[in-house]
Amino acid sequence: MPNDTIVIALQVVALLFAVSFHESAHGLVALFCGDTTARDQGRISLNPLKHIDPVGSVVVPALLALAGAPVFGWAKPVPVDLSRTREPRKANLLVSAAGPLSNVLLALGCALVVFALRDHVTAPVGDSIIGLVMLLAFFSVLVNVALAIFNLLPIPPLDGFGVLESLLPRPLYPLAAALRRYGMLILLAVMMTGLLGRVLSPARQAVAHWLLG
Repeated sequence: MPNDTIVIALQVVALLFAVSFHESAHGLVALFCGDTTARDQGRISLNPLKHIDPVGSVVVPALLALAGAPVFGWAKPVPVDLSRTREPRKANLLVSAAGPLSNVLLALGCALVVFALRDHVTAPVGDSIIGLVMLLAFFSVLVNVALAIFNLLPIPPLDGFGVLESLLPRPLYPLAAALRRYGMLILLAVMMTGLLGRVLSPARQAVAHWLLG
C-alpha cells in the first residue's frame, strides 16, 4: 500500500472527478430539457475548478482524510431553472435522477478498470503506475457508490427528494414544500446522529469486498 499522502491524494482526485461528473450530468440533462442556465455559466464541465465548494470539496474531505476516515464531500449545485424547461415536472425528475445515475455509471466503469488490472499488479500497489491507476479506480468506485446512495436519500435538497417530488400527486405538493423548508435540518440530523454512516459503511465494505475478491 502506498504512503498515506498518496492514498489521500488519490481519494481527493476520485472525489473531485466524481462530483464534477455528477454536477455536469445535471446540467447536461437540464440543457436537454430546454434550460441553458448551466451551459451559460460554464458548469457543464469536468473541470473540478468549475464545481468546487470550499467546504464540501476542500475542508470536509481534508478533515476526513486526516482523520483516517473515507473521503466524502460535495460540490456547488449546478443552477437549474425549471421554468425554462419544456415540461418542468418531467425535467425535475430527469435532472434529479441524472446525478446519482451518472455516479452509478462512473462506478461501473471504474470497477471494470479494477477487474482488468488487479491480476496484473505483482509489486506492492504503490510501486507501479498500474498499481496506482488501479487504486485510483478502486477509490473512484467507492466514492461514486457513496455519492449515488447519499444523493438518492429522499431528503431535500438531495436528488432523491427531487425524484420523489416529481412523482408526488398534486394534493401532496404542500407537504413537499414544507419538507423543503426543513430539509437541511433533517439532513444535518441524519449526518450528525450517525445514521448516514450506518447506510454508507456497509455499502462501501460490500463493494470493496466485491472488487478485491
